[in-house]
Amino acid sequence: MSRLSGRRNLTAILSILTIGAALSFGVAKALAFDDNVTEDQIVRALAPAKKPLTRGLSMAPQPDPAAAAAEGRFVQTVRNRATRSLSLTEREEIATIVQDKPKIDLEITFDYNSADISAKSLPSVQALGKALTNPDLKGSTFIVAGHTDAAGGEAYNQDLSERRADSIKRYLVDKYGIAGADLVTVGYGKSKLKDPSNPLAEVNRRVQVANMANKTTASQ
Repeated sequence: MSRLSGRRNLTAILSILTIGAALSFGVAKALAFDDNVTEDQIVRALAPAKKPLTRGLSMAPQPDPAAAAAEGRFVQTVRNRATRSLSLTEREEIATIVQDKPKIDLEITFDYNSADISAKSLPSVQALGKALTNPDLKGSTFIVAGHTDAAGGEAYNQDLSERRADSIKRYLVDKYGIAGADLVTVGYGKSKLKDPSNPLAEVNRRVQVANMANKTTASQ
C-alpha cells in the first residue's frame, strides 16, 4: 500500500514539474516576441561616453586632434546629401567611422521586397523618434544605415537599402520634427549581412543607427 502511495506522490510531483516547465517556456517565448526596445535603451546606447575625471596623467589613449578635425569635416560633407548621391568610398568611410561610435542595431525590419516599415517594428521606430529628441541626444548628427537580405542582385539591393533608410528618415522628420540635416542616410545593400549564415533571414532587412558627431557639428 505504501509503495502504491509513493508512486502516486511521484506521479503528482512529476506532473507539477511538467506543467511548471510548460508555463515557464510559454512566458519566455512571449517575452522574446513582445519585448520592444525602449526610448531609454536607445538614449543610453547612443549617448557619447563621458570622459572620466582623473588627476595627473592619464594612461588612456587620447584622440588625435587632427584626425578628429578631419572626421568632422567629412561629416559636414555628407550632411544634407541625398542617400543615393553617396559614393562607394564615402559609404565605406562612414562604415569605418561608425565602428568606434555609439550605435544600436534596432532590427527595424521591413516587409519583404519593400521599403515599408513592418507593423511589428513601428514601436521601435517610435521609440527611436522619442530618443533622438531627448535632451541628451537632440541636435547630434546620426547615421541611419539601411540593409537588405541577400535575395536579388547587387544594384537592386543597394537601391532597396537606400529607400529603407530614406523611409526611416522620412518618418522621423514627419512625425518627430527632427532636422533632416541631422540624419545622414546611407545604404549598404546586402554587403553587410547581420546573419551571414542565414542570408535570407528577416534580421538582415534592418536599419542601424549610430551617433556620428557631437552637437557642435549638428544643426543649430
